[in-house]
Amino acid sequence: MKYLIVGLGNIGEEYAKTRHNVGFQILDALARASNIVFDVNKRYGAIAEYKFKGHIFILLKPSTYMNLSGNAVRYWLQKENIAPENLMVLVDDLALPFGAIRIRTKGSDAGHNGLKHINETLGSNEYARVRFGIGNQFNKGQQVDYVLGEWSEEEFKLLPERIDKVVQIIKSFGTIGIERTMNQFNNK
Repeated sequence: MKYLIVGLGNIGEEYAKTRHNVGFQILDALARASNIVFDVNKRYGAIAEYKFKGHIFILLKPSTYMNLSGNAVRYWLQKENIAPENLMVLVDDLALPFGAIRIRTKGSDAGHNGLKHINETLGSNEYARVRFGIGNQFNKGQQVDYVLGEWSEEEFKLLPERIDKVVQIIKSFGTIGIERTMNQFNNK
């Protein structure tokens, strides 16, 4: 069984440690822990193949920038012949407190431009997504600076534990399915 796991983010060193790039950060953590390396010279993004318990996970960090993420997702779903029900998108979420994790099987883009473009490009919002809470500790008019800002020192200390939880969610998605994964990890 094959799965496409997409971590949303923006390419470039200036974005690497920002809240908006938590999707990239999660996939980087999974790759490091598994001794796999991303091939950055692939079409529409960096790709790595992760094998776990007889399942193949294609890990994708789109190079299209956030607002055009759907192009990369559509291309790799088609190229790898992966059904949309085997797609999981990892995304930052302002509406959740820092480190809160919510798994959904479908839903709106909730104002997230990456999800919006994926929904438009696929013509559907019925795919798994993991929303990673980044909080909303910013003053009015400072949302962009906050989202594209780096983690605070306190957040940075807590980040590895929360990222590890999402790595567990990815493995669970591929081995026991989305419904059981949601039951196991949501609201915990």
